[in-house]
Amino acid sequence: MTKKKNKTDAGSKPNRIAKKELKKLVTDLLLANPTNIYNYKQVSNKIGVSDDYTRRMVNEILYELALDGFAEELQRGKFRAVMQNALAVGILEMNPDGSADVITDDNREIFVPDFRLNHALHGDKVQISIYRQRRRGLLEGEVVRVIERAKRNFVGTINFVGKNAFVVPDNKLMPYDIFIPKVELKDVRNGQKVIVQITDWPAREKNPNGKIVEVLGDPGVHEVEMHAILAEYELPYRFPEELDILAEKISDKITEADYRERRDFRNVPTFTIDPFDAKDFDDALSVQTLPNGNFEVGVHIADVTHYVKPNTPIDNEAIERGTSVYLVDRCVPMLPERLSNYICSLRPNEEKLCFSAVFELNENAEVLNQWFGRTVILSKRRFNYEEAQQVIETGKGDMSEQILLLHKLAQKLRAERFKKGAIAFERVEVKFDLDTKGKPLGVYFKENKESNQLIEEFMLLANRRVAEFIGMRKDGRNELPFVYRIHDKPNEEKLNAFRSFITRFGYSISGTTDKQVSKSLNQLMEKVKGRPEQNLIETLALRSMAKARYSTDNIGHYGLAFRYYTHFTSPIRRYPDMMVHRLLAHYLNNGKPKDREQIEMLCKHSTNMEIKATEAERASIKYKQVEFMQDKLGETFTGVISGVTNFGIFVELTDSQCEGLVSIRDLDDDYYRFDEEEYALVGQRTGRKFTLGDEVEVEVWRTNLAKKQLDFKLVGMKGRSSKPLKPRRSQTKSSPKNPKVASSRKGQQKAKKKEKRRKR
Repeated sequence: MTKKKNKTDAGSKPNRIAKKELKKLVTDLLLANPTNIYNYKQVSNKIGVSDDYTRRMVNEILYELALDGFAEELQRGKFRAVMQNALAVGILEMNPDGSADVITDDNREIFVPDFRLNHALHGDKVQISIYRQRRRGLLEGEVVRVIERAKRNFVGTINFVGKNAFVVPDNKLMPYDIFIPKVELKDVRNGQKVIVQITDWPAREKNPNGKIVEVLGDPGVHEVEMHAILAEYELPYRFPEELDILAEKISDKITEADYRERRDFRNVPTFTIDPFDAKDFDDALSVQTLPNGNFEVGVHIADVTHYVKPNTPIDNEAIERGTSVYLVDRCVPMLPERLSNYICSLRPNEEKLCFSAVFELNENAEVLNQWFGRTVILSKRRFNYEEAQQVIETGKGDMSEQILLLHKLAQKLRAERFKKGAIAFERVEVKFDLDTKGKPLGVYFKENKESNQLIEEFMLLANRRVAEFIGMRKDGRNELPFVYRIHDKPNEEKLNAFRSFITRFGYSISGTTDKQVSKSLNQLMEKVKGRPEQNLIETLALRSMAKARYSTDNIGHYGLAFRYYTHFTSPIRRYPDMMVHRLLAHYLNNGKPKDREQIEMLCKHSTNMEIKATEAERASIKYKQVEFMQDKLGETFTGVISGVTNFGIFVELTDSQCEGLVSIRDLDDDYYRFDEEEYALVGQRTGRKFTLGDEVEVEVWRTNLAKKQLDFKLVGMKGRSSKPLKPRRSQTKSSPKNPKVASSRKGQQKAKKKEKRRKR
């Protein structure tokens, strides 16, 4: 009788476990039994592994864990977990490869592999267990609890799979599709854009479960895409109907009591200057010559808080929104339209209530006296920036005497500000000509000219002087709690990295003191104007700086070189300005100090909403840039290398600032490796190098509107004797000629994470 062969003996392969999954099973066992000692056979038995191939892999994994410091080999072939038992709390930041870093409350960075995330997502506040120290001094941990979700709603495209469906999120940092059961699939078609909410996420399930909150419509439609961007950043795109009804009931009448309680500026020459498409005019300027020869300049700001009272539905909605949001084609206001565009807007030839900062200046623009209080004004003229600029350049036009006088004073204020160490970051804004359906017909750039500077300088003056007025006052021995706009000094490591980078263009930053560094930065910004590397250097300079934010803790404003600074001048579109108006009025009436903790809480919320609004604006610009390039496939453009990674080079087109990727797979004239020290891709055979700031010619290859991505092909290098690249050919990852670049995607991802940590 012959012996019956099992499946393995018969030549078929057993169901083998992937090494990644096997490693998780082994580490889970060691973590669950930290005092037990195991050899590979015991581990294999515990996790249910019986075939020889997988048992050998278990043995390899144990030695790898010992090499990484996770396990220790007590005797030959016998291992035990190395436990640190440290817990920490922090914010989780996803990496493109699915792993994450947690920035703890004490500013440590803990690496979390993808299989240790335990359903944590980007931005979540998490508790982690730090279980080992990796090589190169980096800590590694595991998420043990999600304390607070950063977001539950995601925007994506729905794909039907049988009777159920999955939503593929637009968010690149959301690596999981969201499962939608059949019961949730009412009134939605395959391929539509939707807002989906995560309802639950079973511990053993790879994908979260969700429900459809709203069907946005078909992808590629302008209105759908703009709403999708707002929804992705959890920003509203319409007002609740009940708030519009409440706003309609607010009276626009100015009473006799209002006139009596306010300083009257109706007969003083007053005007506004705003963008040509603006409707919410929240600041106006007045100017007159005093009998003593000095000048009285009034900075008049819409008195929003006269109409919007604390703890009312409209005020609560304004708190929630924090700011107006400006996309490429619209403004999503913080306040209902009746308030923002009509009652509060300082429209010409209409009497309006204001909260004003009034200054007496001499001919050198030195402030001799100041006054803060409520006023009533009458704007004589509404200018857009182009009209005011024409008056400045020609000396002719409506209210030319007032505009030219204010221009002269503004330039003196500006010169004095830079003399004291202010930094001139004046990025060019990307704007689009759109047709009636929102399709971009052209791209143009908005420059900061003298008319912009005129408004900017007097708004800065008012903001600074209001902050000084409160910040320098004392209530007994205590400072009065207030809202400050603060900007910390640049991180020394980031600034040094920027210094090093610009040397390749022949530039440098000199000095050691704040004033010396800022002066050198201003000189650099002036030198790069009009040059191919201008946008790149300006962008990297900004990235080396800290981010401005709102706080009750005044540390000054580094970029403006102001010891005290706040936001007082835009209450129609920023909630912190409404807070400043209320606090200023309270302290002018000798009110007692307000609750600092409550103010700080609102400051943090306002900062977070400002960040979201800025990210949404950038996303809308990126979307329109990709849409603008859709009909330009195959066309060649000049650009500058704006980023270098281990997977390719990013190129920003000179004439439109559209940015796209040239993949390393498509650089077929050589085998390229990523030199992280030089921020360069270097050809191993030819030594050809692609570095930040290099001018190149690229062909538009592919556009992906859903992901807001452009793909380019490299045509050639500008200013170098470079022949066109060879036609694209297929290569396998195992090509022996390219061991470093083509070895594995995982290796490239590790290099990218290492680069990210090095920059920090």
